[in-house]
Amino acid sequence: MSFRRCLLAASAVLALAGVVVPAAAQEDLIFKKSTVWKMLTPDDKLAVYGVDDPVVEGVACHYTVPEKGGVSGMFGVAEEVSDVSLACRQIGPIRFKEKASQGDVVFRERRSLIWKKMQIVRGCDAKRNVLIYMVYTDKLIDGSPQNSTSSVPIMPWGNSGDVPRCSEWVR
Repeated sequence: MSFRRCLLAASAVLALAGVVVPAAAQEDLIFKKSTVWKMLTPDDKLAVYGVDDPVVEGVACHYTVPEKGGVSGMFGVAEEVSDVSLACRQIGPIRFKEKASQGDVVFRERRSLIWKKMQIVRGCDAKRNVLIYMVYTDKLIDGSPQNSTSSVPIMPWGNSGDVPRCSEWVR
C-alpha cells in the first residue's frame, strides 16, 4: 500500500473515531458578543448557550464558549480553544426520568473538525443531595485540564415538600 493510501486510511479511521453520537439534550443560543473585530471575516465571539438536562427535569445549564472568527472560523475548520464556563440551576421541581451513572454525558459538541469535543457531564453528591455538572474539552490524542463545575442542590419547589434523593437514581 502506498504512503498516500496509508495516510488516507489513517485519516478515515481518525475521522470515524471523532464521530460522536450526540447526547439527547439540545442547545439554545442565547446571545453572542464580539470580542475581536475582524475587517473582512467574522469576528471572534463569546457565545452563551442554554441546555436542559435530558434526564433530570427541572435543571438547566448555561455555558459560554469562545468562537473563532477569521477565515478558519468562517469555513468551520477553526480549532476552538478549551475555555468554557458553566452555570447550572434548578428551574423547577426536580424529577428524574430514569436512572443514570455517575459522569453520564448531558450534552456534547464538537469544538474542531475531528480532534476536539466539549462535554457536560452529571454526577450526584449523595451525602449532600446535590447534582454536580462539569464541562470539559478533550482531544482524540491529548486531553485538556481546563474545566468548569457547577452544583445544583435539590430543593423543594413551590408547595411541594417532596425532595427526591439523587442517590436513588444513580445506577
